[in-house]
Amino acid sequence: MKITHFALLVGLFLGAVLAFGSFGQFFLVLVFGVIGLAVGMTIDGRVEIRGLTDRWRR
Repeated sequence: MKITHFALLVGLFLGAVLAFGSFGQFFLVLVFGVIGLAVGMTIDGRVEIRGLTDRWRR
């Protein structure tokens, strides 16, 4: 399993632990999943943080 997939699963798990129930809580799980995916992609080298921060500073 790639680190990206693992990070996505960890993010989804943490989100599920924090929120268990309604639509608003489902949205919270989705947000944590996206954060986990972004962290995993950064660790895998698919996303360069410096490139993103340089775009914001311009």
